[in-house]
Amino acid sequence: MWFLYLLFFIFVTWVYIKLTSGICKNSKHLVGKVVIVTGANSGIGFETAKDLAERGARVIMACRDERRGVTARDQIVAATGNPDVHYLHLDLASLNSVRRFANNINTSQERLDILINNAAIYGSELVKTEDGLLLGMQVNHYGPFLLTCLLLPKLKSSAPSRIINVASMGHHYCNLDLNNLNGEKETVKTINVKKMYYASKLCNILMTVELDRRLRGTGVTANSLHPGCVDTDIITTIPVVKHMLFLLRIFCKSPWEGAQTTVHLAVAPELASTSGRYFQDCREAKPSRTAQDRKLARALWEVSEKFVQMI
Repeated sequence: MWFLYLLFFIFVTWVYIKLTSGICKNSKHLVGKVVIVTGANSGIGFETAKDLAERGARVIMACRDERRGVTARDQIVAATGNPDVHYLHLDLASLNSVRRFANNINTSQERLDILINNAAIYGSELVKTEDGLLLGMQVNHYGPFLLTCLLLPKLKSSAPSRIINVASMGHHYCNLDLNNLNGEKETVKTINVKKMYYASKLCNILMTVELDRRLRGTGVTANSLHPGCVDTDIITTIPVVKHMLFLLRIFCKSPWEGAQTTVHLAVAPELASTSGRYFQDCREAKPSRTAQDRKLARALWEVSEKFVQMI
């Protein structure tokens, strides 16, 4: 009998998840628009790039792995019939790579309408990049931060334009120590990969909050989102999830479902002037109190500038 109860619970939960998952119902085309999607070779990023390509946009897939990036590009071109989809190399774990990519965009593209900071990894151990930064924090925050800053002039000249930062509800479960962003207080034994990941996602939202302040009156908006629990490569790297994946996949969104809020933020006409907000399931949601701290957001921006050597 208990097995039947379990099956019933699983079924009801699955139905609830499917019914409450937000779906972008807007059919707006993007012909003439230029879009950048980081981490577009798989998962949410791939589905986002594919959707925007179907709408006629020029889509630039910014990915680290050339083979996977080119393969994904070819798949999207074949599926959408839009030949204006391009792979460009971008390794967020290298600030030099970020600068080269941004310079390429600024010199080769006449406009940039939508920047989607989607790429991320599930934290990292106490591993530093070639720039001396904590790997997980650089890929998830410092890299996207520098990329966004370098592309702001292009976004402003193309206004109205949009910046979309893919965060996570995990930000609710951490505080932010600005003196430990680079693992300064950690050792190999004390570092907590999960907490560092949550901290990086909190940084995504705080960066969005500060962007909102800095971009007022420019026609450029910035919003962040939680895509949901999505069956992508990231969840397979989480130790607990990896061992229960066969079961948890029942409750996960598909990558297509996970991309819906990102797409909604990219195309919804009613969000043209909405900025500094946090979304989930295509609806505005409430982030943690820390994530709404504008003083902390400004302080994080200043610290981040120093880390990426912008001053």
